[in-house]
Amino acid sequence: MATNRTFTMIKPDAVKAGHTGAILAHINKAGFRIVAMKKTHLSAQKAGEFYAVHKERPFYGELVEFMSSGPIVAAILEKDNAIADFRTLIGATNPVEAAEGTIRALYATSIGENAVHGADSDENAHIEGNFHFAGTEMF
Repeated sequence: MATNRTFTMIKPDAVKAGHTGAILAHINKAGFRIVAMKKTHLSAQKAGEFYAVHKERPFYGELVEFMSSGPIVAAILEKDNAIADFRTLIGATNPVEAAEGTIRALYATSIGENAVHGADSDENAHIEGNFHFAGTEMF
């Protein structure tokens, strides 16, 4: 059921800093089941396609550059109330404002390098998951 799935990426900053395992441990401890997962390196073109919704925003170029700067870990997660629960688990975009114990409070270094991406709606979770994974890669 789509409403019980969300999409996430562990961003290049967190992968480079060696936080992938710790972040995945937080995800598992929170009761999420990993439906699909892979480590990959987005090209600037692919990062631009993924973030096309932000194309007119002033931070778009910087975002594309950052997201193509190193490997990411993309994953589809499943749990009841997945979108809301995952957004709570990762915390506010600005790690200074993120609640204590959230992924961003623990592993993000700035608003731009905020460790993880989390889908903000069922529709976007579906679109984002399908961007990174074929149906045969989801279990």
